[in-house]
Order: sequence, then structure tokens, then C-alpha cells
Amino acid sequence: DVSFSFHQAAPAEDGDDLHLFGEETKEDQKAAEEREAAKKAFTKKKESGKSSVLLDMKPWDDETDMKKLEEAVRSVEMPGLFLGASKLVPVGYGIKKLQIMMTIVDDLVSVDTLIKEHLCPEPINEYIQSCDIVAFNKV
Repeated sequence: DVSFSFHQAAPAEDGDDLHLFGEETKEDQKAAEEREAAKKAFTKKKESGKSSVLLDMKPWDDETDMKKLEEAVRSVEMPGLFLGASKLVPVGYGIKKLQIMMTIVDDLVSVDTLIKEHLCPEPINEYIQSCDIVAFNKV
């Protein structure tokens, strides 16, 4: 069996402490401010999610100017996109691919949108045949 006990608060003697629908007490205001601050802090943390992405960019052939390919990739600017280190990795038959590390703010940058709308259309597609996600990790 579960038993419950309820305690009724003693009535206020002068009536000043009783606020059914009236103004907030200082404690009520402080609690509301603390809830609002906690809500903002949680929202900030949620908004600032970041991911580390490693992309492979393959050129059309062994005659593609890899410096221009990298310059074209680095010319892409988006809020929340931070390009990092890159290197050329041999694929075979004298062809190298560009591998580049980037950090993105999840709420601002979609990797699919980055690839489809910024790395594959003209004029960058003059250098890039395909672009693949090698690694995608939450930071």
C-alpha cells in the first residue's frame, strides 16, 4: 500500500504573502529568470554543434591542374564552413586526388548542399569530376 500525506500551508497572517493571480514574488521572478537562462544556454549548446568532415575531390584526369582545383575549392565561402589542411593523394596512373579537412557548423552547413551547390556546379566542375565524403564526425 502507498500512502500519501498532504500538508496544508498555514494561511498568511497579514495577507501580503498570498498571491493567487497577482504580482510575482521575488522568488518567482528569480526562478523564471533562471529557467530562461538555462533555456538559452541549452539552445546555445544545441546550435553550436560542429562536425569534422574529410572530403576527397577527384580530378578529371592527370592533366588537371591540382593547384587550381584546390584554389577553386578554397574559394567556396559559406557561413559556418572552415576549411583546414589538405593533401594530394595518389589514385593511380599518375592521377592524384585532393583530400581536404573541414569543420562545419551543423545548423549552418549541409555537406550535401555544399557538394551539390558549391563544389559540383560550374566553374569548379572544370576541375572536379567527383566529390566523396571520406569521414564525417561530430565534434
